[in-house]
Amino acid sequence: MMEKEYEIPAGTRIGHVHLKVADMNRSLDFYCGLLGFGITLRYGDQAAFLAAGGYHHHIGLNTWYSKDSPRADQHSVGLFHTAIAYPQKKDLAAVYKRLKEAQYPLTGLSDHGVSLALYLDDPDGNGVELYWDRPMEQWPKKPDGSLEMYSRPLHTGDLLED
Repeated sequence: MMEKEYEIPAGTRIGHVHLKVADMNRSLDFYCGLLGFGITLRYGDQAAFLAAGGYHHHIGLNTWYSKDSPRADQHSVGLFHTAIAYPQKKDLAAVYKRLKEAQYPLTGLSDHGVSLALYLDDPDGNGVELYWDRPMEQWPKKPDGSLEMYSRPLHTGDLLED
């Protein structure tokens, strides 16, 4: 393991994720039609860039190496999930209602102490986490003051209560 000589700046963030997909239209139906992202740029049927709020892109999709490929194998190396953060709890509740109305299957619902999360797979088997962070002052702490995260069942009533 490398010796820690450098620390990444505190303001650093993950800017976007770029996914290989098998069917562009099917993926656009999921990310745009169901989750509500907008298309900012499209390169025919081979690539598309998606965003929320006018950003250049949060998600890139392409079929350059993956057109008509089978679903991602859950038991192989690769991306575990893409996490999409919602600004307010009510926004996460709204997408939950949308998924429920569409009868889109969820793979999990979790309260992590620091956040509330919905888990599902996109049409290619890529994991997707939709979540809302609680305010930092509400994050649970261990007796020594360090952060405590956990995975407890998320009761949808807790999500929809506001």
